[in-house]
Amino acid sequence: MADLRITTTRGTDTVLDEATVQGFKSSVRGPLLRPGDAGYDAARKLYNGMIDRHPALIVRCAGVADVIAAVNFARAHDLLVAVRGGGHSVPGFSMCDGGLVVDLSAMRSVRVDPVRRTARAEGGATWADFDHETQAFGLASTGGIASTTGIAGVTLGGGIGYLNRKYGLACDNLISADVVTADGRLLTASATENSDLFWALRGGGGNFGVVTSFTYQIHPVGPVLAGFVLWPLERAKEVLRFYREFSLAAPDELRLDAILGTSPLGPSVAIITCWCGPIEEGERVLGPLRAFGPPALDTIAAVPYKTIQTLLESMGYVPGQLDYWKSSFFKELSAAAIDAIVATVHPAPTPLCAVAIEHVGGAISRVAPTDTAFSHRHAQHSFLAVGVAVDPADAGAVTAWSRKQWEAARPYLEEGVYVNYLAEDEGAARVRSAYGVNYERLTAIKAKYDPGNLFRHNQNIQPTA
Repeated sequence: MADLRITTTRGTDTVLDEATVQGFKSSVRGPLLRPGDAGYDAARKLYNGMIDRHPALIVRCAGVADVIAAVNFARAHDLLVAVRGGGHSVPGFSMCDGGLVVDLSAMRSVRVDPVRRTARAEGGATWADFDHETQAFGLASTGGIASTTGIAGVTLGGGIGYLNRKYGLACDNLISADVVTADGRLLTASATENSDLFWALRGGGGNFGVVTSFTYQIHPVGPVLAGFVLWPLERAKEVLRFYREFSLAAPDELRLDAILGTSPLGPSVAIITCWCGPIEEGERVLGPLRAFGPPALDTIAAVPYKTIQTLLESMGYVPGQLDYWKSSFFKELSAAAIDAIVATVHPAPTPLCAVAIEHVGGAISRVAPTDTAFSHRHAQHSFLAVGVAVDPADAGAVTAWSRKQWEAARPYLEEGVYVNYLAEDEGAARVRSAYGVNYERLTAIKAKYDPGNLFRHNQNIQPTA
């Protein structure tokens, strides 16, 4: 085969001779793919169909040794690196153009210890993988709100999910992580080993290395009261004012998300519920919500926890669609904020476009902002404009729509943003706001573990000079 042209960390091209590439291939157990190879095009596909990137090499790691070999090879040749876990990164950081992709998607094992109530999961696992194993024992931990999401990206960015008000963020349940750092070492990060790295991993994103496994605290979670209640969009203002008061007074066991979008009944406002406490008590707590209006549709029922984890897929949000998101945290879900959101949400360019108001607070807010790298502990609600298209011809329209929703809500939003919802094109100031008051400490830890910024294809934290 011909010599390989590949992109460096500086954005320039270099050429690797065939012997060098073959030497790398022989050092790993998993496949090493390049353009034209069988499986290459499938391997570069991500959750977000708007991302169409063509790396020079994809190494589909079979284990930790392959990850170490890939990191050492990238560092030795100064290569642009992307790290793929579940491949759900909406900005597309799981894939790069011209560089090397370290692909963990074959590393998906999950081992549960039901006595200690812990679970160890490899870095390529999704929440579907994780929930399948933990729910066999009636246990769970806070995960992403879509089963197809990778555990790695969710956890490293903080980890908002349906159990977050009762059990905290995904990162709050992290006990330890195994990390291949930029110098090719495998380190364990925990409260007692490499504690500075452990702190940074809990909200600092993929800036500090390739996490090959995560160990979580897991909790008893049986059937949950989950589903949604729905009203026509013309009632959105009164519904959202009720939602504001009801959600602020809610027990920790209850998460409530408000969604403005399109349903089979037309333009609608819905409130998605997940109650993770005793079912009889949940029926009582949810009574006022289910009676308000009354709603046009009520699907709330006692269901397995895995059902709420797949709710978004059942509503039509599946891999391969074209996504563009804009997000921040609310200063306060005020009447003026509600009016601004409702005024711009309809019409939308596609039926899958929606504005979500996510319910945080609870256990999240009882952790200090500097205890983990995730600093946005005071927020009670987040704002997320989700532009989604099926037809590539609608990609520009859904992007413009999402930006319009965010601009309408912007006077009522914090500068801070959940890093996992941050788009790729938002600029350095917004990246810094995603890390909040912890940014300076993160730059120092970055300098310790990745001084050359090998892991830069992310919402990047620049190492201290």
